[in-house]
Amino acid sequence: MAGGRRSGVALLLDGPPGAPAPHCPHGPAFLFAKIRQGKEEGRRFYACSACRERKDCGFFQWEDEKVSEARLLAQEKYNRSQQPFFSHAQNVERYKEFVILPLSERKFCQECQQLLLPPEWSRHSGHQVLSKVSSAQLRRPSQLLSPLENKKTNAQYLFADRSCQFLLDLIVAHGFTRALCVGTPRLHELIKLQASQEQENPIRSLLLDIDFRYSQFCTEEEFCHYNMFNHYFFGGEAAHDVCQKFLQQHKNKRIVMVADPPFGGLVEALAFTFKQLVAMWKQTGCADAASKELPIFWIFPYFFESRILEFFPSFRMLDYQVDYDNHALYKHGKTGRKQSPVCIFTNLSPHKAWVKTGSFIDQQYLRLKQELNNGKGITSGTGRDKGSSGPTP
Repeated sequence: MAGGRRSGVALLLDGPPGAPAPHCPHGPAFLFAKIRQGKEEGRRFYACSACRERKDCGFFQWEDEKVSEARLLAQEKYNRSQQPFFSHAQNVERYKEFVILPLSERKFCQECQQLLLPPEWSRHSGHQVLSKVSSAQLRRPSQLLSPLENKKTNAQYLFADRSCQFLLDLIVAHGFTRALCVGTPRLHELIKLQASQEQENPIRSLLLDIDFRYSQFCTEEEFCHYNMFNHYFFGGEAAHDVCQKFLQQHKNKRIVMVADPPFGGLVEALAFTFKQLVAMWKQTGCADAASKELPIFWIFPYFFESRILEFFPSFRMLDYQVDYDNHALYKHGKTGRKQSPVCIFTNLSPHKAWVKTGSFIDQQYLRLKQELNNGKGITSGTGRDKGSSGPTP
């Protein structure tokens, strides 16, 4: 039982053996149980792995429920109906057609969040459409797309340029040549931009993200539609193989994973997924993968430290505050809180992290905690953010 919860709803990652979990549009569902005074009570139930609230995904099924064939077929039909209209391969071909259009014919529907080809213009005539989409905008889709806003499912709080550059500097300083970007589209963009300007040994990046809109701007070797809560590749074995191949290490090639999950997500679910990615890395056949750790940067609020250390005891919290462009509180400046509670947890030694500013990241995190605790609206010691319990039956 995850987390040793005394009361509430617990996620059961060690579900019944041999019993595959039912699927909702977001992949295999999670198994939950009600806990009271440290003991399980009532019936276990399945609910969506990605959505914490029923209004976002209404899937629900009792573990011991006998589901009729008709209901199974109806659920499968519904799941298919919720998938994107265009496949990733189709989006790649559409992008190739889009980029050769004259600038005057490059249009993006802001309501549908879709690049438009000329034959499609009439169907979007009543929508708000952005015209003359430049090549520079296509290289920065995170600035073109509207951020998703559900903080417990797919919230897209996009790194400020300052923090994004800092992360890239860390990657470069450690000599990494590949970055597995889990829910970090802006970092993925920055890496691609830098790679396009470098002649030799550019850093390669693979983005794993639940936001399928990015498939409009990335090849199938650069993006996988992915649910980081249940380690689910929407593209099936083909997408899984893309990730597996990317994780393969060769001589003088080093890889790092950078993850920026929604802050309302269950830590135990995220940790389980990250360990699955680590297991994939260990299966790549790298000579020393079995004895070493996959380097990880996990970006998360500092008050989850104790929960993260439950699953990754070797992690440390770097004394650096991560800022976001589109978060009212987690950014610098007059409109935001000056002390963001979002930090970087890593299994790398901070003493080795030399960045372009010319300073080592080797200070203890206690100073950061003290500063944050003195700020308005910050509560520490809870190990949970507000509303971070599991779904209710």
